[in-house]
Amino acid sequence: MNFDALHHPYASKRMTAYARNGMVATSQPLAAQAGLEILQKGGNAVDAAIATAAALTVVEPTSNGIGGDAFALVWVKGELHGLNASGPAPMGISCAALEQAGVAEIPKFGFLPVTVPGAPGAWAALSETFGRLPLTEVLAPAIRYAEEGYPLSPVLAYYWERAYVMYAKLLKGEEYRHWFETFAPDGRAPQVGEIWRSPDHARTLQKIAETKAETFYRGELAERIDAYSRQYGGYIRKEDLAAYQPEWVRPIGVNYRGYDVWEIPPNGHGLVALQALNLLQGYEFAQRDAVETYHKQIEAIKLAFADGQKYITDHGKMRVRVEDLLSEAYADERRKLIGDQAALPVAGEPPRGGTVYLATADGEGNMVSFIQSNYMGFGSGLVVPGTGIGLQNRGHNFTLDQAHDNCLEPGKKPYHTIIPGFLTKCDQAVGPFGVMGGFMQPQGHVQVVMNTVDFGLNPQAALDAPRWQWLKDKRIEIEHSTPDHLVQALAARGHAVRWAVGSGGFGRGQIIWRNPDTGVLMGGTEPRTDGCVASY
Repeated sequence: MNFDALHHPYASKRMTAYARNGMVATSQPLAAQAGLEILQKGGNAVDAAIATAAALTVVEPTSNGIGGDAFALVWVKGELHGLNASGPAPMGISCAALEQAGVAEIPKFGFLPVTVPGAPGAWAALSETFGRLPLTEVLAPAIRYAEEGYPLSPVLAYYWERAYVMYAKLLKGEEYRHWFETFAPDGRAPQVGEIWRSPDHARTLQKIAETKAETFYRGELAERIDAYSRQYGGYIRKEDLAAYQPEWVRPIGVNYRGYDVWEIPPNGHGLVALQALNLLQGYEFAQRDAVETYHKQIEAIKLAFADGQKYITDHGKMRVRVEDLLSEAYADERRKLIGDQAALPVAGEPPRGGTVYLATADGEGNMVSFIQSNYMGFGSGLVVPGTGIGLQNRGHNFTLDQAHDNCLEPGKKPYHTIIPGFLTKCDQAVGPFGVMGGFMQPQGHVQVVMNTVDFGLNPQAALDAPRWQWLKDKRIEIEHSTPDHLVQALAARGHAVRWAVGSGGFGRGQIIWRNPDTGVLMGGTEPRTDGCVASY
């Protein structure tokens, strides 16, 4: 048969998935099956989340990898826990060092934007604290996919090809050779349905499983990362890896119309979503597909991002308190800036006082919201020789402006875009949700929460609904499935609206809700990617 796997000329819809014993929702079917396999072997939702995350480094390397960061919100025994597994800048890098080297801004590729990877540490910390099965068993499906190979799914192949074309054009140094050997072994990107395997990746995952990630931070893999960095003038060292530990944090949240919406505190920008919801809580919305709804959502996000991009950085380096940014008094003041016309966003002064997302749930009531990323697609373009470890480029988010809160410093964590979300009501779990995709993520969170809470959409419909994205100033990008009259009305209010080409820029979401009375799980998955809900 000869057909185009990406050509869908007719509208279609998925139904919300229902199950009782366990559920995994993520952007790649094989990864969802990996998590389900672990649930069926007696693992809990945490084990399933780790298995899915590790599998995603193999079956969706276009968006994440072993050398990336991770965040998690974990609901266990009636309590919500937060894990920040983002890594800091190396201790040897600084504004002064880059200025001396003639660097005016941090590039996207190469060793300069490489920060300490946190994902392996996240897997080990989650397993040690809440897991039920040994890490060797939990990572076994990911290792099997890497050893035996798997056929590429359609959206995965699309982004792989796009990354290959870009990297082939831009990455010319010898240090990038290992990326092409790993991800383009035949001198091109693998195609839809073609088998890709990575024995190096499999060996690395096996070592991480056997040592509970010790080898990555204080063993053989740390030595390899150090040697590679030294060879090509990078700053990351084995001492940076040895000093790293994931951080358990207290989630931050706001009450939105009777529901508590939870995010990880900075350095992530879940704070932006919470600030926007605080602003929107001051209005009543009669219907979803109305210009007044779109306009106020957009204006609230713009104001929240203005604050976020000014203040969010490593939590210990912030000049304002999260509590002040989320206060009702500050929301009341900021809400006064929202009028009938589009406005340019300006940060306020509060009173002083390419990512993968997955959701898992088990039959016991445990639930996990987990997100993992190399930042921009494959990341820095660097793969540690013989390991399959693609290093992230998260440091690109730092600024070299020393007056800015998010200025580069040794050992400092940068402004981070990946954010898991979680919903509770009356101290009971409703469930995990998330929408990955760079600076789209808080915007996706706001739209999904409002679709659920304000407009009563089921999990699948909440994800299927057309999305908008604020880009900059008054510029808004709109999905083609948005009714034309809304786009015209937004333009009349001063928004610089443009139709999007495709849906790739609007994030990829997953949702699992739980009925507290019956324990029944209800899942939705993203129609904009190869999404899947696996359950039993």
